[in-house]
Amino acid sequence: MKSFWTDRRWLCVLPLYAFTLVFVLGPVVYMVAVSFAQNEAGTGFRWAFTLENFAKMRDPVYVQCFRESFTLALSTTLLCSLIGYPFGYCMGRLGKRGKRLMMFLVMVPFWTSSLIRLYGWLILLQAKGVFNNLLIALGLINEPLKILYTYPAVLIGMVYGLLPFMILAVYTSVEKMDWTLIEAARDLGASRAKAFFTVTLRLTLPGLMSGIILTFVPSMGLFFIADLLGGNKIVLVGSLIQDQMTRGGNQPFAAALALILAAVTTVMLWAYRRLTGTAELEGML
Repeated sequence: MKSFWTDRRWLCVLPLYAFTLVFVLGPVVYMVAVSFAQNEAGTGFRWAFTLENFAKMRDPVYVQCFRESFTLALSTTLLCSLIGYPFGYCMGRLGKRGKRLMMFLVMVPFWTSSLIRLYGWLILLQAKGVFNNLLIALGLINEPLKILYTYPAVLIGMVYGLLPFMILAVYTSVEKMDWTLIEAARDLGASRAKAFFTVTLRLTLPGLMSGIILTFVPSMGLFFIADLLGGNKIVLVGSLIQDQMTRGGNQPFAAALALILAAVTTVMLWAYRRLTGTAELEGML
């Protein structure tokens, strides 16, 4: 048997481990260390252990910021699920030509910068924009609606930006599904609805949960969407971190906020592993 040092195959994975340690684990460890450092206005921070940065989050202003961020992320994820799951399911039932066409349409927005697409929504949602002009032309409203720089405008931007991730996650799960199980459930007397909820939904649950992770986690920190479509009226945790890193000059507090976001992400990933693991176990049984 070859020893570890004589077997040169470990050299192939060495760059991967080095990259992970330097560019992934290193910044995380630095962020954790800075979150416990003491801020010094005008000079950065000094390495003195303190819990002041985390205690500061009990301020009602920051609690409200977290609450708004969580509510927006939850609303975005719910809407993406309600729209993306049926879309991905129907997309997975199409033929090869239909799948290629729908995949092309879903991927087209990624060919353009997200900022340019958001500026497009600014044109659509403004008082004299396309959306209001269309509603007035149809006789549904008499005067323009104030949509831009409101919570609904931010929600629209969030759903628009993250919906493709939900669609692709569900589509991948539906495409790999064994449709003979649906036929077996129907042959045993199950209705279409019962076959869907007892077989299809359980088999596609990993894809749905993947889509939830891919929409909920980013929506907690996509501050540029809230800044552009919300007009700085809706402050998310991501916006707060950016403000503390630039104008506020409080890097330890920004690191503490980022650490809390990382903790939320970890909890979401843990829940995803538990739920998808349970779904796979039930499918095997």
